[in-house]
Formats: sequence, C-alpha cells, structure tokens
Amino acid sequence: MEHTEPDRDDIGAKLGMWVFIFTEILLFGGLFLVYAIMRHRYPEDFHLASRQLNTFIGALNTLVLLVSSMTVAMSISAVQKKDKRMATILLLITLLCAVIFLVNKYFEWGHKISLSLYPGSDLMMQLKHGYILFFSLYFFMTGLHLLHLIIGAIILGVALAKIRLGLINDQHYVLLENGGLYWHLVDLIWIFLFPLLYLIT
Repeated sequence: MEHTEPDRDDIGAKLGMWVFIFTEILLFGGLFLVYAIMRHRYPEDFHLASRQLNTFIGALNTLVLLVSSMTVAMSISAVQKKDKRMATILLLITLLCAVIFLVNKYFEWGHKISLSLYPGSDLMMQLKHGYILFFSLYFFMTGLHLLHLIIGAIILGVALAKIRLGLINDQHYVLLENGGLYWHLVDLIWIFLFPLLYLIT
C-alpha cells in the first residue's frame, strides 16, 4: 500500500493521469470518426490504398506492444513486491519493445516514402482523392501514435532510472504506475489503429 507524505499527492497524480487519458481518448476517437466517415465516402479508394500497407509489420508491432504492456504491468507488481532487479529487467524489456516498434515503423514509413506514397508528393497529387485522404490519415494517425509512444518510453526511462536509484520503491511508485497507464493507452490506440488501417477492407 502506498504511503502518503505532506509534500506528495499520489491520489491527485493518479486522477490527473486518468483525466489526461480521457482527453487523449477523445482526441483519437475524433480521428477514428473522421477515418470512418471518409472510408464510407471513398470505400474503393480506401480498400485499394490499404493494400499498400504491410500487414505483417502491423501485426508484429501489435504483438510487440501487447508484450510491452504485459511487462510494464509486471514491473509495477515487482516494485510492489520489493523486487528491484526484476522490475528493472521488465522495464528494460518494455523499452526494448518500444525500440523494436520504432525500427519497424522506420522501415515501413521509409518504404512508403521511397514509393512517393506520402502527402504532398508528385505521385500522390496524381491519385484519386480517396487515396490522398487515406495516406494523409495514415501518416497523421500513426505519426501521432508514434509521438505518444516516444513520450511514453521517455517516462518509463525516467521511472527506470528512479528504480535503480531507489527513488521508486514499494512505498512510492506512482510515477511508474502513471507511466504504465500511459503505456497501456499507447497500446490501446494501436489496437484500434491496426485493424482500421491494415485489416478492414
């Protein structure tokens, strides 16, 4: 059980994180709604454009994030059980998963850019409006998700450093807990992005 101190408001910190997560869900919910409307208006263009995405890489990144969500949750349990070594290992695995995701996304985006399938390219301007909308939404939504993943990895990196210094322990772990919540949000967003962009035809 977490102890409270006069200069620390753990309950307020957790509540603030839940409010922030709610606003992020609203943001991505709006983007998903826009995507659904545009897909309904241009079903054939969206279907053909989505076939340009690499389903294997998308599925691999989904698996990577699911594993990372498990390890970050296990790291919180390890801290609560005073197992500093295991918490450190589990967070390192989580961060390794983040790196794998970033590398996969780098190659995926790089391939699209090499084919000039990105907003503003000469080739894109010659394609149908539905194609332009699909790839614009693809780069924007996956890019925004990528930004969230990088921020989450930084938060968990800070938590890892504090665990090693003993600043995060079985009585003071709200930063790690909030970082874990944020990381689960990153995972949840991708779980919606993957079928929307890669699977629904």
